[in-house]
Amino acid sequence: MSLSSNEIAALARVSTLKMVYASKAAHLGSSLSVIDMISVLFGNVANILKSEPDSLASDQVIVSKGHAAAGTYAVLSHSGFFSNSLLDDYCKDGASLGGHVTFGKVPGIPFSTGSLGHGLPLGIGLALARTRASTDSFVYVVMSDGECDEGTTWESALIANHFKLQNLIVLIDRNRMQSFGDTEKTITLEPFPEKWQSFGWNVFEVDGHDHEEITRTLLQAKSAGTSKPSVIICNTIKGKGVSFMENEVVWHYRPPNDEQYKLALSELEATK
Repeated sequence: MSLSSNEIAALARVSTLKMVYASKAAHLGSSLSVIDMISVLFGNVANILKSEPDSLASDQVIVSKGHAAAGTYAVLSHSGFFSNSLLDDYCKDGASLGGHVTFGKVPGIPFSTGSLGHGLPLGIGLALARTRASTDSFVYVVMSDGECDEGTTWESALIANHFKLQNLIVLIDRNRMQSFGDTEKTITLEPFPEKWQSFGWNVFEVDGHDHEEITRTLLQAKSAGTSKPSVIICNTIKGKGVSFMENEVVWHYRPPNDEQYKLALSELEATK
């Protein structure tokens, strides 16, 4: 029986915590903020042909914020792309699941990512190929707001509008934090929606943890029919689901100790 996106997200949060704790790896907060968005994509909206994932008839999802690998793998696993047992090997030497999203090891991942700012250029290539082949498939790119400091992001925004890539939909994890602090203190992004509008995109804003709103907005973007690419700014909370991690930038890198792990697990288990 297939799971709802909410069920996938709840399971994925627990799995992500366990993966990061066991491997003593990083980027737990970043994974927890993006899990709802990618659970909706893999569980509800994206039509990925598991038998032919590279086909132009298949939708593609590029998780450009590749440091959210643990969350991405957990969502893919609980969405049925591969066995949950593989999650136990996360970030171990020689294992299939690298510390950043890694291509070629498990299904559902079209590119290795994490060199921030490059997921959108890759998505443009896939979307342009589909446009020229006259397919009905879509390309979804999940980005961090910190990636919008990168020049390649805005070059890509120009190119996507130029080629009228209405089959390209970007979701931005707008948790307002990056490596060492607030995004607005690093490089000011606001007025953020207006910037995308000025580049010729359809712009939507949603609660990035509300599955119904994300789903509804994705379907609206897919049916917009305006010959424009679309961007959905998803307002999220870094570390979502664990009270002492929420909106705390330190959880960008820090794995939990034993006591923190037990407390976080009890909170996440209570929401399953």
